[in-house]
Amino acid sequence: MRNSFLHISALGLLLFSVSCGGKNHNSSTNAEDAPPDTLHVATLYGPTSYFNYRGQEMGFDYENVKRFANDENLVLDLKVAPTLQSLLNMIENGDIDLAAYPIPVIEEYKNLAKHCGYKEVTWQVLVQPDGKDKISDVTQLVGKTIYVEQDSKYHYRLNNLNQELGGGINIVPINKDSLITEDLIRMVDLGEIPLTVVDSDIAELNKSYYPRLDIDMKISLDQYSSWAVRNDLDSLASRIDTWEKRRDNSDMMKEIYKKYFEISKNPTPYEDPVKSLGLNIKKGGKISVYDDSFKRHAHVSGYDWRLLAAIGFNESRFNNDIISWAGAQGLMQLMPVTAQAMGIDPSDLSNPDRNILAAAKLLKKLDSSLVDKVPDKDERLMFVIAAYNCGLGHIFDSIALADKFGLDSTKWLGNVSEAALMKSRPQYYNDPVVKNGYFRGRETTEFVDKVMSVYNYFVSRSK
Repeated sequence: MRNSFLHISALGLLLFSVSCGGKNHNSSTNAEDAPPDTLHVATLYGPTSYFNYRGQEMGFDYENVKRFANDENLVLDLKVAPTLQSLLNMIENGDIDLAAYPIPVIEEYKNLAKHCGYKEVTWQVLVQPDGKDKISDVTQLVGKTIYVEQDSKYHYRLNNLNQELGGGINIVPINKDSLITEDLIRMVDLGEIPLTVVDSDIAELNKSYYPRLDIDMKISLDQYSSWAVRNDLDSLASRIDTWEKRRDNSDMMKEIYKKYFEISKNPTPYEDPVKSLGLNIKKGGKISVYDDSFKRHAHVSGYDWRLLAAIGFNESRFNNDIISWAGAQGLMQLMPVTAQAMGIDPSDLSNPDRNILAAAKLLKKLDSSLVDKVPDKDERLMFVIAAYNCGLGHIFDSIALADKFGLDSTKWLGNVSEAALMKSRPQYYNDPVVKNGYFRGRETTEFVDKVMSVYNYFVSRSK
């Protein structure tokens, strides 16, 4: 029996796509064997709803709507809308059956759609450094400086709160074209700004990257949201409600929630890996117990064996037993679907030598795919490292954005690296030249910097 079918034309440039399809239906006149109905769904790109990570479709809403289609024997036809308003328009116009995205439960939307399924409750929180001097009451905001996106709901809430308190909060609005919420959270973490305000779910997600932050202080009332169907689809809404309330689905949803909002995504976000870990390799000494494997497979990659070692160090600290929040495995942190595309059985990823071989093949594949766009091999090295981290599709998108906005698409630092950062902002990841949507560009640019730092250190110390 077929499980589901995913059709997203926007993902055509991905290097490794994940098939969501199962076995084909056998033709039969039996009603139980008839092809399932098609569920027409749309969502938005974003860090919590839908995105691509290392060639695999991911997201809290994406995983749940995919599970619903599987469980209900429905064919999933998924589209990506550029904005919340366009998503609502798709429902109102009958272009889709379901918006698999948290639609705010407010009066103005009730005539457009019927809410159903998982009820998400969020609120606005203060993002601040953790510590004994942290703010614990809204009255303590008087005299403090808070940075927020200009004309955002956070900006409006702070203005209202400032009036309620009689003034005294120094609110600094930031133009959305230059910085977004994720940038402001990171700036609080680095001490570049003192405070910001975001929704609690966004705060939770980013705390999994920046554990030094405190996000406990609530500054707004609860905000309710859920998926929504067309107003004439009461039966579908009921079906989703029944499915969501099943105990096994509730437990599974908690696991998916934990995956995206609680498990640490970046356990060492602050370090210069060479300095902070006290790397002290003797001149001419061994880098790791895996040096022989790195050297044996380096010719496959076409790169110095110490580059393989630098990637392995940054991915796992040479620990072959770890599995990331996203399912990347082993020494070189490869997704099973990627290993399979490289001709390596995913079950072999537990073998460090096979894990390294798969990584070497991936580097070669990425290099071959980028050679026409970045002819200089030394320059191309940084593009290859970036694509290893996030997937080739996002790097192609970044190159396209660089071309469009007057940056040098053959240079990484200050050019395509800047375009990669742009892809975390809606106006850019929804740009027509972009085929793979949102991604967390900061994570990739920092990965390139760290790998190059460690690689240069390894070259300086080893044979």
